[in-house]
Amino acid sequence: MISIVTLSVALLACAAWVGVRGLLAKTELENAETRLSAIRSAVITGDIAGAQKLSTRLSAETAAASGYTSDVVWRSCEWLPWVGPNLTATRSVATIIDEVDRDAVVPLVRVASSVHLRDFHPVNGAIDLAPLAVLQPVVAKAAHALLLAQQQTRNITTDSTADSVRRAVGRLDTTLQTAVTALSSVDRTLRLLPPMLGAKGPRNYLVLFQTPAELRASGGITGALAVIHTENGRISLAAQATSGDFPHHPQPVLALPAETSALYGDIVGEFIQDVGLTPNFSLTAQLAREMWRLRYGITVDGVITADPVALSYLLNATGPIVLPSGERLTSANAVKLLLSDVYHRFVKPSDQDKFFASAAAAVFGELAKGKPDSVALVKAMGRAGTERRILIWSAHPEEQAVLTDTTFAGGLPVSTAKAKRFGVYFNDATGAKMDRYLSLTTGVTKVECRKDHRPQYNVRVTLTNTLPVNEVNSLPEYVSGGALFGVPLGSVKTLISVYGAPDTTSLSVSRDGAPTGYRPTLDTGYPVNSVGIQLAPGQSTELVFSWLGKAPFSGQILTEGNPVENSNLLVTRGNMCVV
Repeated sequence: MISIVTLSVALLACAAWVGVRGLLAKTELENAETRLSAIRSAVITGDIAGAQKLSTRLSAETAAASGYTSDVVWRSCEWLPWVGPNLTATRSVATIIDEVDRDAVVPLVRVASSVHLRDFHPVNGAIDLAPLAVLQPVVAKAAHALLLAQQQTRNITTDSTADSVRRAVGRLDTTLQTAVTALSSVDRTLRLLPPMLGAKGPRNYLVLFQTPAELRASGGITGALAVIHTENGRISLAAQATSGDFPHHPQPVLALPAETSALYGDIVGEFIQDVGLTPNFSLTAQLAREMWRLRYGITVDGVITADPVALSYLLNATGPIVLPSGERLTSANAVKLLLSDVYHRFVKPSDQDKFFASAAAAVFGELAKGKPDSVALVKAMGRAGTERRILIWSAHPEEQAVLTDTTFAGGLPVSTAKAKRFGVYFNDATGAKMDRYLSLTTGVTKVECRKDHRPQYNVRVTLTNTLPVNEVNSLPEYVSGGALFGVPLGSVKTLISVYGAPDTTSLSVSRDGAPTGYRPTLDTGYPVNSVGIQLAPGQSTELVFSWLGKAPFSGQILTEGNPVENSNLLVTRGNMCVV
């Protein structure tokens, strides 16, 4: 009896002790969560003094939370049934947050006091590379600390914990995932920028200015080109050209993979306008690089693409720019001007390309002068990269390795254990600039139809030719194509290539609910189905590409592809099983 009473008293004392300290730890952790968000905002806005004060308070809160949950009594109570797993998980969360503060937040705030975003403004066309050298090792260590914390968080067992504890672990995992993604991007940038800006010797980069008015899988047809020279942080415009300056090569300038030739034809390697037909940007870049070498005798160190929408984002940072023609280019009018108005204003393709080149040079000039707002510029670049509107390839293997799995690399979609990704790419087959009128939606849904629970994925693509019938005859011939390639005036012809995840098998393709012919093949291990669609003005159609998964899957399903101006993600609806 005495033993039972003693045990009961001990349990009550343990519950009281742990309960009080648990509430105190909960308060500190909630305060820390708010503080982290405030520190991030302060650093971005340049309020470093405020960030330092917040960081000091954060350190006190995380240390307190860790202390409340790691004493002898708390750890002893972790052996108790039911309550024990909750205590262990709570202690793990508090410890991880304290370590993140010590190993990532504090060092980053400390270095932020000596390095500011404004330090990366070009001054007289040059960027001071010294701050990058200061930042890089600190960011690299912080990124590693966050990744380690994320792994530790995912090792926390929550099978027997209360819902509130399980949710707290989930929130921490989500927060760390966001932080890991963001800081890893910064780390990559800091590793890439010094060599790309000529820290170890001069560099030359070929820039392709693409227009999605005539779609290519890489973004759009190349109209204007330029070479940017970098040396010791100094950036200058070294050369400019238009697509009309390049000849038709009688055979591909580089050996093409057999799969690429089968899918897109040898013209990928014969015309500068067609190097972007393949969604593999690494190949696109190497072909463009070789064409520039053959034409001008210069072997560049890398290739970069940008489209008018990306330029409009950059104009948010630079503000309005006056072009050599006297026209005022703004973030509001750039897309319409460069995707539509220019074709009505200039009859000759060479004049159109020269206008594109002058606009790109003007934007570059403003960037090189250091006029843009640094925060706005970072946001613009990030948005353009996420949307695949700016792509980068490096001829230096160690730098390309850093780029490889980023959105800037323009690679085929990568599936993981938590996400299944399908690629949807569009190439113009009208031979004109009609894709300004092409509206489309894409999306993917999943349904289980089989006893073995292997999922069926349905990739839906809806296309609409939005050109009003009464405007057909008013289109310039360069926009409509003049029926030169057998496509009637006002119609839009498009090649759609859908890449299944590597572990999926093609089932079928349907158009407007009925089976339709398609071309199945492979591209670097990806199963690919291609369909050509021609739409008259006002006509719309829906395609469904169905794929069979290898095993049951419960993660995210997503589509990726080249940017199209009038595009949206399809709303999930109508899952159908292929019989």
